[in-house]
Amino acid sequence: MINRYIAGGCSFTYGHELGDEHKGKVPSRKSWAHRLFQQVKTEDKQFYNVADGGIGNTAIARRVFQEISKHEPSTVRGVMIMWSFSSRYDWAFPRHGFLENQRWASISPWDTHLGHQERNSRLAGSDPDLKGWQDRDWKYKEAGVTPFADALYRHAANWFHETYLSWNAIIWLQNILEKKNIPYMFTLADNSLFYKELEHLAEREPLLRELHKEIDFTKWFSFGERMMGFNQWATINDYPKGVTHPLDKAHEDAVKLMLPTFNKLIGEI
Repeated sequence: MINRYIAGGCSFTYGHELGDEHKGKVPSRKSWAHRLFQQVKTEDKQFYNVADGGIGNTAIARRVFQEISKHEPSTVRGVMIMWSFSSRYDWAFPRHGFLENQRWASISPWDTHLGHQERNSRLAGSDPDLKGWQDRDWKYKEAGVTPFADALYRHAANWFHETYLSWNAIIWLQNILEKKNIPYMFTLADNSLFYKELEHLAEREPLLRELHKEIDFTKWFSFGERMMGFNQWATINDYPKGVTHPLDKAHEDAVKLMLPTFNKLIGEI
């Protein structure tokens, strides 16, 4: 029987800017997720990295669920996810050839006209990244996503709704994995998923407080106090960075920290 392992996340899981990553066409084999997969001693194993750059938590949950649905649950021996920033949306549009599966668009503040300046400034010096975003701009305009993104972030986007959507996506996928008896480990790229500086978001609204209680944190790994994320940990510890991502050494050392939790939840099962 083939033992399948699935990874989900954004560019930090895909492995953007790592040594073997080629213009977003093939996920890196040097990412934290693939390095953990390599620690599994099981034979006849396969790895599926369904992460993608620029996607948010609802898209991460959806893409992992879609991959799980392709296989017999008993063959999925582990799921590992690095949740991303809450400010990104996943939206189903009328069908268009430029959209994921002709339907889905992942929308971030960088997809708005107001966000282009910040994006171009952050990506200065990286022509491949700028070219990728410019191609995305053109496709999103053709598919009608850009004016929607402008309106969304101008009139409707807010921290409460973004947190609510993200935590819902996490709980939704958590419950599916538990129902199907699929082992999993969650981690995160940035603790803004749960904190605004030192304040926990669950303390801001009664609904969020109750929703937060539904998350099973015994299946999580964090990089430090207050659910520190991978990107924050790499920055604080001065790991080499590319334009916007920690490079190979950060992923290598992160796996050393994550491995005991990974083995407890997935690797030794």
